[in-house]
Amino acid sequence: MHVTPLQRRLLIVAGIILILAAIYLAVSHQAPIKVAVKPVEIGMVQATVANTRTGTVKTCQRAQMSPSIGGKIAKLPVKEGDKVKTGQILLELWNDDLQAELQQTERDITAAIARSQEACVMADVAAHEAERSKQLHAKGLIAEEPTDRAIGDARARRASCDASKATIESARSRVDVIRAQLERTRLRAPFAGTVAEINGELGEFVTPSPVGIPTLPTVDLIDSQCLYVLAPIDEVDAPKIKATMQANIIIDAFAKQRFPARIRRIANYVLDREKQARTVDIEVEFLHADTLPNMLPGYSADVEIILAEHNQVLRIPTEALQEGKYVYVLPADNDILQKREIKIGLSNWQYTEILAGLNQNELVVTSAEREGVKAGARVVAEK
Repeated sequence: MHVTPLQRRLLIVAGIILILAAIYLAVSHQAPIKVAVKPVEIGMVQATVANTRTGTVKTCQRAQMSPSIGGKIAKLPVKEGDKVKTGQILLELWNDDLQAELQQTERDITAAIARSQEACVMADVAAHEAERSKQLHAKGLIAEEPTDRAIGDARARRASCDASKATIESARSRVDVIRAQLERTRLRAPFAGTVAEINGELGEFVTPSPVGIPTLPTVDLIDSQCLYVLAPIDEVDAPKIKATMQANIIIDAFAKQRFPARIRRIANYVLDREKQARTVDIEVEFLHADTLPNMLPGYSADVEIILAEHNQVLRIPTEALQEGKYVYVLPADNDILQKREIKIGLSNWQYTEILAGLNQNELVVTSAEREGVKAGARVVAEK
């Protein structure tokens, strides 16, 4: 059968039409792409800066203590984890010799007081006798010599009385010296806190740390009622931060829970660590320290410093934002994905404020990284 050129062209066009129809049918019947979506909502958005490296929960007070003299541990009335009061004894070295010396000195004081009382009574008697002798001598009833002896004896006994009192004071000073030496054998809590660590056992010898050579503290005491976070902030962000600014503390140990906080100090110098960005240390205190859970010093923590805050504004999850200027929207009346240009305001890693381009309750895609997600694609919201 002879096919004319016109017929050949018609056959080619018909074939192309069939192929395009087949492609269209295949695409139109292809399963839609599952995407994660979130609604545009009303809420709060904060502009924040965060620490560049992990911060650390620290205590306001911490004392790593060791006795100022060496000796054998004789008493260890506390254990790790105990809560102690200010002035409570944490550790005591063997000091029986000093205790015995103290008791002996206190007994010496008792004896010296008794001797002083005796000497002073005799001085009063001698003074009375001297006064009577002077009166008798004035009347010519006794000679001058006995009168002079009586006056001299009274003075001597008064001096003996004064010397005995000085002896008592000297013994009391000696007691103060011995008690000071006894205190050097004891470790007392300088503040109320919790015993974090004890490096020593009963009967062990401890020695003071040599100058310039750090050693483990015998007792490590922390004030767990006063906590803050020390965190490094990039030098670029540091000028934006002011003391008393509000912040959030995020603790990994508490499922990234946010604790309201406030900046209490900003370092006045920049840290220059080798092979690392230059940073400025900040201290951030918990606002409600009395309601904290079992917070322990040493926990890793992150800090979000709130630079600005807008309430009751349109917002979307920041993960839905594409290249900072558009989002993918799933319309309510069909399943074809749309690309929407938007205008944004404040933004952080969690939420971005929407100034224009979206309305409340519209659905934006938060899984744009999935294969095939683009404008015009057929999609379905995953449940």
